[in-house]
Amino acid sequence: AGKTTAMRMLSGLSLPTSGTAMVAGFDVYKENEKIKRNIGYMSQKFSLYEDLTVEENIQFYGGIYGLKGPAMKTRKAWAMETAGLLDHGKSLTRILSTGWKQRLALACAILHEPPIIFLDEPTSGLDLKACFQYLELVRSLMHGGKTVLLVTHHVHEIPPEIVRVVLLKGGRIVADGPKHKVLNETALRDVFEVGLHLVERNGFYQVLPARD
Repeated sequence: AGKTTAMRMLSGLSLPTSGTAMVAGFDVYKENEKIKRNIGYMSQKFSLYEDLTVEENIQFYGGIYGLKGPAMKTRKAWAMETAGLLDHGKSLTRILSTGWKQRLALACAILHEPPIIFLDEPTSGLDLKACFQYLELVRSLMHGGKTVLLVTHHVHEIPPEIVRVVLLKGGRIVADGPKHKVLNETALRDVFEVGLHLVERNGFYQVLPARD
């Protein structure tokens, strides 16, 4: 669809072949390095170091962002608390579940307190409970004044705080606007209602089509 490619261009990691774009007031062609300093980017694949602990990963990324001394200590504590990682600081990253790795990746992305956060399919591989918890974390960041660009192929995951939804197909915008508008424009015209009922057999329940 072009979602990840679009995000890479907006984050300064790939140059567009045409068109114009501004992120945080900076041009994606001429000022992509300045863009990188003003965003937090969580990629589709983990960029974590499996043999480091949670705290060591955060410490490492803090060094990349130029944090040190009291500033590093303060920002690390804030990122770990925000991501709910305070009880997992000494855990090796490789033993974490996918959900906790997602939280760690987010902590690393927001460590330098960027005004804009790019999340590329952050709930991929999560179960429903972990997905809900993660999205609540994202919502809390938005309520704290952060701008979030969320890439997902699950429309139901889009938080109500997201004011603009863009649907891509083959690299082109096919719908654009508030969530309810995009859903109305892309909804199937034919809706079928299927009735089901539960049948208990030997202590187990089986779902069958309704008899009527």
